[in-house]
Amino acid sequence: MLGAVACGSESKSEVNSFTERSSYAIGQDMGRTLQRSVQQSQVDIDLPSLLQGLSDAMNDREGLMSEAEIIQTLQELNTRVQEAQTASRAQAAEENLRAGDAYQQQNREKDGVITTASGLQYEVLSPGDGPTPQATDRVSVHYRGMLVDGTEFNNSYQSGNPATFAVGGVIPGWQEGLQLMNVGGKYRFVLPPDLAYGEGGSPPAIPPSATLIFEVELLSIER
Repeated sequence: MLGAVACGSESKSEVNSFTERSSYAIGQDMGRTLQRSVQQSQVDIDLPSLLQGLSDAMNDREGLMSEAEIIQTLQELNTRVQEAQTASRAQAAEENLRAGDAYQQQNREKDGVITTASGLQYEVLSPGDGPTPQATDRVSVHYRGMLVDGTEFNNSYQSGNPATFAVGGVIPGWQEGLQLMNVGGKYRFVLPPDLAYGEGGSPPAIPPSATLIFEVELLSIER
């Protein structure tokens, strides 16, 4: 059972008893969790005030704010966090769109790159000589997925486990691209956001409005 808490200004240079060690470990764990939360939510924290609130609550002392004020402040904080996150996502989406458009324009001019009516760009790395899948088929593939800055967010080669799925059940760019391939072939696809994960992205790996690059090797069709 947790007892009274003292939040003094002096810092300990060592912890000896089990109570001191366990208390310090709990504090470290809480601090790291709070630090991640603060960084993600972009909230400014006044540490002395936070420690005072923690001490008052755990020692059951009358606080500096009423319960109604605490509730109202936390609601306002939640609103501010949501607004900041919305603005941050909008800025990131705008930057990703610009970077994606520039990459697509540059890629479009490369020899061997074909752009379809939908905006999908593909390049045949190895043609393959097997059958071509249909939307109703299931396929097995190896693939690498990257952002336009080269960041790799998925790689089935590293795991050694090919992905198996229904052609009609994946993102639009894959649905279209797979039906251009022959078994045994390897293609490179560049997908604009509307053929990938759109404005929302797929957190945490894929940011909003991201253009995606895939190298896809079609291993087999399961009919």
